[in-house]
Amino acid sequence: MTQAAPGRELDITLDRSSSTPLYHQLAQSIEHAITSGELAPGDRLENELSLTERLGLSRPTARQAIQELVKKGLLVRKRGVGTQVVRSQFRRDERLSSLNEDLAKAGRVPSSRLLDFTVGPLDDDVRDALEGDQVTEGDFVTIRRLRLADGVPLAILTNYLPARFEIARADVEEGRSLYGHLRTLGVNLKIAHQRISARLMTEEEAGLLDSEVPSACLTVERTAYDDVGQFVELGRHVYQAAHYSIQSSLVV
Repeated sequence: MTQAAPGRELDITLDRSSSTPLYHQLAQSIEHAITSGELAPGDRLENELSLTERLGLSRPTARQAIQELVKKGLLVRKRGVGTQVVRSQFRRDERLSSLNEDLAKAGRVPSSRLLDFTVGPLDDDVRDALEGDQVTEGDFVTIRRLRLADGVPLAILTNYLPARFEIARADVEEGRSLYGHLRTLGVNLKIAHQRISARLMTEEEAGLLDSEVPSACLTVERTAYDDVGQFVELGRHVYQAAHYSIQSSLVV
């Protein structure tokens, strides 16, 4: 078994006479190393035990500093790997597009894991959300995926589509784009209505997104239609707020 490369030891000086808490001084030093480029995306931080012994800190102090940077989206904890520097937050324009394709355009490496693929009637809460669209009859394809960017969990995507599209499991496995596949079927997505909210992750969501509870997430519910106004899909997505934001332009 190959042993992981050791984490980076930073030159950190703490001022114990300062009124600034030691955990915050430590967090600031690590953050400066990240923003200055001394620590690059993918670099592993010195392990917690080594850090505390070298700097004469308690484990809770070091843990609090690291958790502060995890919440900012600068570090991520990975089981069996340690604490790593992550890329800056992924900012996405508010438009009707595929997350998979947007990640690739931004120079990120997208991948995904299929969590669920079923064909059947809609659950009551989903049916209620689509009641006004009069599209709830018949079977639907439900697709739930974990989307990653550069190996870091970014979003849990759940899509509900009429079974008439005849989408197979293989069409959405191995990081394939759902919207890209719809285009090959002749579907021309034209307009969507979406609602963006924020809340705390559930324990199951936090586990999938490699986060600790409590952690914040962004939720997006999107209903999309084609160029003749026909319903195409309902998407209910959960994004890790530390790594993802949506930006839009406002014109007077």
